[in-house]
Amino acid sequence: MIIDEVRQHFGKSFGGEPTLVVSAAGRVNLIGEHVDYNGGEALPIAIQRRTAVAIRLRDGAKTTRINSGGTGGVLTLDHASLARKRQWTDYPAGVLDQLIGAGVDVPGLEVAVASDVPSGSGLSSSAALEVSFGFAVHTLMGLDTDLVALALLCQQAERQFVGVPCGAMDQLSAACGQRGHALYMQFNPATVRAVPFTESVLIVDTAVPRSLRGSAYAERVDECAAALAAIRVVTPDVPSLAAATMSQLGSAEMPDVQRRRARHVIAECERVRATMQTLARGERFPGRLAIASHESLRNDYECSSAELDWVVEYAMRAPGVAGARLTGAGWGGCAVVFGETSALLALQESMPSDFAQALGRKPRTWVVSADDGARVEG
Repeated sequence: MIIDEVRQHFGKSFGGEPTLVVSAAGRVNLIGEHVDYNGGEALPIAIQRRTAVAIRLRDGAKTTRINSGGTGGVLTLDHASLARKRQWTDYPAGVLDQLIGAGVDVPGLEVAVASDVPSGSGLSSSAALEVSFGFAVHTLMGLDTDLVALALLCQQAERQFVGVPCGAMDQLSAACGQRGHALYMQFNPATVRAVPFTESVLIVDTAVPRSLRGSAYAERVDECAAALAAIRVVTPDVPSLAAATMSQLGSAEMPDVQRRRARHVIAECERVRATMQTLARGERFPGRLAIASHESLRNDYECSSAELDWVVEYAMRAPGVAGARLTGAGWGGCAVVFGETSALLALQESMPSDFAQALGRKPRTWVVSADDGARVEG
């Protein structure tokens, strides 16, 4: 268990016991992909995969000494000269940078990190690290902790310090998750509402790592911004791309690639709203909308992969499966499968060997349900 692991790691790194242990969740997005940075809507859940932080004040200079299992030693972050180093410590360093920039007098810290959120798989390992570290600092210092505000601070850390132009969905999920609930998010401005969701879902990690720094993510952000600018030529008062209509899109002049990106964003938000209406009636997650989302991401947003497409097609042949789609940014990473729990467990048993035979690598799979976001562990 990562809570025991982080405590042990803290003792080995710094001696003694931490003052506080907290954790924050990874996430899987049920539907609403690539809409957060376009002012749209999404429906993620926090999951049982978590990142834990053990923390204690330290005497002396205002530096943070930090270590994570397997990284080869304790590293030091000087609060007076924080700089991007293109390594995992950029995420907590970015949070420190935001806190200090907001006028918080952050003291010297000793920090150990442990996580079972797989890196590079699309389950928001970076957001779980940012939020767990930020939540630990807030709690240790006795600061008021508005979880939405903390998530937005962590988003800005990733955008401004790490250099990834991400939306806020991942950080909001890591911070605000509620067990037994999905999170209905709107992003213009950011609001979160818990919606009952007690189903299990199957996550399939295709074992194709991707980094948002090195993917076409930033290119998609730019394409969407250009599409919005084109729409505003004919409809100046449209507040965001997600708020545009298909009619407004049709009346605007733009290259086909920008039109397809915008078409996905507008249609995806419609699918989120339709999903919300279905869940509000007490019905199960509408698998047909998951399939429509995947097709849009594959064809209009062009962020799927051969491995993700294989998982979706394979899953949809299994009895009891209602739907499947890529989740996260795409270009590798994970897919999510919806259906009866018994069907998901059977698929979890059968898929890995068939995937390995077809694609030459073995995927990882987890059956998960909605869990809490940031919380104190002790």
